[in-house]
Amino acid sequence: MTQPPTGRRERKKARTRQALADAALRLFLEHGYDQVSVKDVAEAADVSVTTLFKHFSGKEALVFDQDTERGEVLVAAVRDREPGRTVLEGLHAHLRDLVGTVHEEPEFHRFRELIDGTPVLSEYAHRMWMRHEAALAGAIAAETGADEGDVAVRALAHYALAAPRLAGGSPDPVAAVDRIFALLRHGWGDLGA
Repeated sequence: MTQPPTGRRERKKARTRQALADAALRLFLEHGYDQVSVKDVAEAADVSVTTLFKHFSGKEALVFDQDTERGEVLVAAVRDREPGRTVLEGLHAHLRDLVGTVHEEPEFHRFRELIDGTPVLSEYAHRMWMRHEAALAGAIAAETGADEGDVAVRALAHYALAAPRLAGGSPDPVAAVDRIFALLRHGWGDLGA
């Protein structure tokens, strides 16, 4: 996980970044993503637009402030899984907990509506999440002794990462994650396909 900033300059940067992310999310939820400009976000956080772009690559990035940390946690779910758990079981447990936790948060449903209702954010969220595929495949390969380029390793990383998004639209997302991982574990035979 990312270590908290220790120096005064680093703490100030972290506070500015957090103020920008908080202001952006508040404005996007209140007014809609397309109705808010980066200038509006910068003004709400009391910084210049130039400062905003020093912290974020663009408007979409303001919504997904913790993406790097999430990638590190995914890899840790494979590397640091409980003794006796398979890689698949470690991923399943982590993603099940993640989906269960975020769906319990009151603000999550508004956030999810914002993402799902804004095509550019929906696509950006998918690209950002799936960019962890190579790192996850690397961790799976290292833990299983398989080749990183093995199609089975890449497929497991890909489908495990797709599980939260697929489950998110279900009435019971945790049960949906369980069903997806049952398919990964046992194959399509469970569907009668």
